[in-house]
Amino acid sequence: MQPGVHLMHPSGNNSQPMQQAPSRTLWIDYLRSFLTILVVAHHSSLAYTTFAHFDKVAYIRSTHPVVDSRRWIGLDIFENFNDVFFMSLMFLIAGLFVIKSIERKGAVAFIRDRLYRLFIPFIAGGTILNLIAHYPAYLLAHGSAPLTAYVTDFFFIEQWPVGPPWFIWVLFTFSITFAVIYTPLRPAFTPSVRAGTRIPRLCKPAALILSWFLFTFALYVPFAFWLGPYKWTGFGPFDFQVSRVALYFGYFLLGAWLGHVNFNEGMFSNSSTLVRRWPFWALACGLAYTLLTISSPYLTTLVKNSTLTEFQGYLIYYTIYSSSCTFSCIAFLTTFRALVKKPNTVWNSLSDHAYLIYLLHYPFVIWGQYLLLDIPLAAFAKFVITFVASVAGSWLLAIQLRKVKLLAKYL
Repeated sequence: MQPGVHLMHPSGNNSQPMQQAPSRTLWIDYLRSFLTILVVAHHSSLAYTTFAHFDKVAYIRSTHPVVDSRRWIGLDIFENFNDVFFMSLMFLIAGLFVIKSIERKGAVAFIRDRLYRLFIPFIAGGTILNLIAHYPAYLLAHGSAPLTAYVTDFFFIEQWPVGPPWFIWVLFTFSITFAVIYTPLRPAFTPSVRAGTRIPRLCKPAALILSWFLFTFALYVPFAFWLGPYKWTGFGPFDFQVSRVALYFGYFLLGAWLGHVNFNEGMFSNSSTLVRRWPFWALACGLAYTLLTISSPYLTTLVKNSTLTEFQGYLIYYTIYSSSCTFSCIAFLTTFRALVKKPNTVWNSLSDHAYLIYLLHYPFVIWGQYLLLDIPLAAFAKFVITFVASVAGSWLLAIQLRKVKLLAKYL
């Protein structure tokens, strides 16, 4: 998670100040920035969850590069809540403006732009920044050693841990794939007169929720059952969670379609019933995740005592999981649409620097957690310190780096 990345300014030019962004996309910009901060909080919590474990033989098999002895179950709940929805929502947001970008620039220029904006930063983040970030894990596993030994271990024993940049290379792959297939698939993303009559019906909350839930269920549950929900694979930094590839690509395509049917003036317009009921969706988001959290141990017990088969328990759990993902995505979209009315100086700065914050935050998180290991504080206090220091450190560094014209142009 990892993040809501400021991949493309709504105006198509990341170097322009936020004040010049069209007001109708301001809420998406702020939501994307908020998700970036949520990614930092997510990573800041992972050292302090009750399920965290550290493998000294190969730290790549650990749940997190640094694991503290102080734990708090509240951070399990927070971390799991994020994991249910926020990567899917980030891919959806990343797809919103992709068609406009392709049509404005042309496919070749779009691909070249994605290479500069995504792939090259991914290579830098996956090497230099990850080398800096994972050194504390090496120290915990092996003690002090020559730097050359750490570098060798990083690339050949740990097999180049990818960290948060995995999102960037996967998004790069999705973007290039879409640019290649967009021309032959253009009619599917261009609402016809007939399709235009169906969109208002889809704007009805009940129809939208049901369609969104079935979409999520179909793209995730069969693959998670078949491949295993937690399996990652890949080579070197090109790592990804295999059971969620279809889900993430599906959400990216959904974002592309929504962006092309002018979602901002349709189903997510301020006057739509969906947006006006944003408090209800926020409540439904909380209730669905609460049900998911409560049902997990209960279903496990029912499976263990053979009251339910493993398949039945799995099906019930991931039906609730898909509902939680659906309501969470809709809740965050409608809440930001309803509440973001005008630009804010702090949010503008966060939005301008969100992509760099995403790229830069991981070393701050891991080193902060490492330096706090022997400090006698509660898990929640350590989490807050790590989170605040990581946001502040990466934000301040991003501000300085964007003073470099080349970086400001692409990042």
